[in-house]
Amino acid sequence: MPIYPAGSLNTAALTAPDLYVQIVPPKTRYINGVATDILGIVGVASWGAVNSPMLIGGPGDASQKIGTQQVRKYDLASAVALSIQLGASNIRAVRVTDGTDVAATSTLKDTAAATGMTLTAYYTGTLGNSLSAVLTAGTANGSWKLTVTLPGVAPEVFDNITGSGLALWQAIVSAVNNGQSGIRGPSQLVVATVGASSVAPQQTSGSQTATFTSGTDGATTITDATLVGVDGVVASARKGMYALRGTGCQTANLVDLTDSTQWPTMLTFGQSEGVYVVTQGPAGASYATVSTSLNTAGCDGYGLKVLVGDWVYWYDQVNGQSRMMAPATFSAAEIAALAPHQSPLNKPLRNAVSTQRVMAQQAYSQAEIGAINTARLDVITNPCPGGNYYGHRSGLNCSSNPTQNGDNYTRMTNFISLTLASSFGGVVGQNQTTDLRRQTKSTMESFLQTLVDQGMIGDPNGGPAFSVQIDKTNNPDSRVALGYMQADVQVKYLSVVRYFLINLEGGQSVTVNVSNNPRS
Repeated sequence: MPIYPAGSLNTAALTAPDLYVQIVPPKTRYINGVATDILGIVGVASWGAVNSPMLIGGPGDASQKIGTQQVRKYDLASAVALSIQLGASNIRAVRVTDGTDVAATSTLKDTAAATGMTLTAYYTGTLGNSLSAVLTAGTANGSWKLTVTLPGVAPEVFDNITGSGLALWQAIVSAVNNGQSGIRGPSQLVVATVGASSVAPQQTSGSQTATFTSGTDGATTITDATLVGVDGVVASARKGMYALRGTGCQTANLVDLTDSTQWPTMLTFGQSEGVYVVTQGPAGASYATVSTSLNTAGCDGYGLKVLVGDWVYWYDQVNGQSRMMAPATFSAAEIAALAPHQSPLNKPLRNAVSTQRVMAQQAYSQAEIGAINTARLDVITNPCPGGNYYGHRSGLNCSSNPTQNGDNYTRMTNFISLTLASSFGGVVGQNQTTDLRRQTKSTMESFLQTLVDQGMIGDPNGGPAFSVQIDKTNNPDSRVALGYMQADVQVKYLSVVRYFLINLEGGQSVTVNVSNNPRS
């Protein structure tokens, strides 16, 4: 009784009498939406891989993978800390350098003061200068133990290493680089290279401590263009923003970038990758200045969001000071933390403590807010329509098309399109049958109905929320014969309330219509 996966048995050409079982997968298939909370952040750091996205889910991850926050431009750790406070918990951090970054190093000596082993920090950066390595007698008699420490990270201990002379040094190097089988893996803090020593390690009071020096961040000559980076066919060739390609992030922040000549490149990347890129004008730049820059750059599309140069103050608990931060850092984190059908418009930013305009006691007038909206920009300020808190006042991207210029349009379009793109690749290579069309259509409709049930799409006036068509009408014989199968999908997004009008009729002569009074 042979068993076959469905489709692998030619049932029209059986020759041996027997019972044949075909395993048919369920015809009803369900798909889940792609993650929309992944936030990509690009900046400089004191530790970590360069031009390689690092997953950060909380403060502990941040300190171990990119180091502590510093008061400087483009600082990645500061942007990550601020973003985590706003609820962004699925971050892809990309560290960039100017090419001058150096890994900290140290040496362990023998009794003749010759180098027995050189230790180099696993990553470049000044955090490596905080490393230390201590060589002492091991737990087992006649053995050695090397302990590598970095503040905030669990110590790495390589114990019970035996040998003498050069063989001992080689054994220690092997333990660090390759791990100790069945005990622990290789070091994630340092890389070891053997020296020329052939005698025992030097010890003072029973131990020898190696202090690391000369680590640099490579952040001296960073420019906005460095953050944008360059693309490449393979992932290893991509730098800066382009390192986020394929990570699944749907919101991106290039820390402190203000160069409007980079905005067209960012817009192109955003719309091709399904990433909402958020940026801003220089600190102190008025909405008129930023609007001119936006128009000069020729950016008109839903993949880019631009905020005016009214930078926001944030209290940095690590450095104990209130710092002026780029508004895009707040905006991108807030957008990533929200569901895709939600707009950041009028939502509180709890960790903003002031802005440049608020600090100068120059409140925005209604006319200025209107001008900012008309200019396809956004601004963070206080108060908001909902109360005396800091929040966004437009909720717009930089598209001039009023049917596409909402933040929620960008998020929902990217969410749905990326979900469909990631879910139906298996259709390619199958025979186009009525069953295939029906199954594909049913799966799409199930996903979209889930969005209706979750209150993410719909028509408040009672119309249909979506439609999916895959039939002979949009798949004529002439197209089918060429290998095409087409699905036409329509989805009605929920509208964000931007203008709430209340018509109040009051006075002694008013006649109240009792039938419209719920208290009657």
